[in-house]
Amino acid sequence: MSSELLVDVSAGIAVLTLNRPAQQNAFTPAMATELSSALQRCDVEDSIRVVVITGTPPAFCAGADLSSRVGDVSATIDPPPWRVRKPVIAAVNGHAVGIGLALALQCDLRYMAQDAVYGLNQVRRGVLADGYVHWTLPRLAGMANAADIMLTGRTFDGDEAKAMGLANGALSAGEVLPTALAIAHDIANGSAPLPVALSKRLLWEGIGMTPAMVGRLETDLNERVGKSIDGGEAMAAFRDRRQPNWSGSVTEEWPAWDRNDASEQPGLD
Repeated sequence: MSSELLVDVSAGIAVLTLNRPAQQNAFTPAMATELSSALQRCDVEDSIRVVVITGTPPAFCAGADLSSRVGDVSATIDPPPWRVRKPVIAAVNGHAVGIGLALALQCDLRYMAQDAVYGLNQVRRGVLADGYVHWTLPRLAGMANAADIMLTGRTFDGDEAKAMGLANGALSAGEVLPTALAIAHDIANGSAPLPVALSKRLLWEGIGMTPAMVGRLETDLNERVGKSIDGGEAMAAFRDRRQPNWSGSVTEEWPAWDRNDASEQPGLD
């Protein structure tokens, strides 16, 4: 890994830290490549249960590195955080503007600094916001709020982000990462990995489905989970009145769920 992204894996938690503090962690092509590689690793390694993305203080990510030409830097990373089969938490411990906010919106949970500056200001620079924000932002904040943010290019703080539904919590900057890590450890230690991964995928994919399709998938997935390693462990732990010891493999037990054609609904074999 380059020095632009720090990777620390401990106790089932992968912490990925954007690391250009002198530039407020401005996003570069190299950072995008390193983050993509790290997220690919997090997706396939069963020992990694939860991912936290944060920035070296004082910022989370203050947008694209403008020393690159406009359009050269994008938050369209591969895989995007919502495609990683582990919960991805954004610990937004400082300013997140443009690409920085787009990256946070791709995550499953967001804990954001109250007094930081947030915004998608690309229209004020003569370009469109990218990094899937035309898809993520309306889902999270609704169409009216998304239009307000994106058409004006205005900025807002963490309290407003919480009020709009963008943040799961608005905290002091120093509390953001510890809070995100506490949530990460709670998930890693308490929740079965395969149901978490499948529930995450269904949450992201399910908004475009009919209720009947979601219900059918829930039934099919629960049948599969019940036959999994941790399905048996859940029953044994309940019978023995103890905490379960999860050992299932997301990689090995993952159903044949479509990952390639965005025009088709996900399905099970």
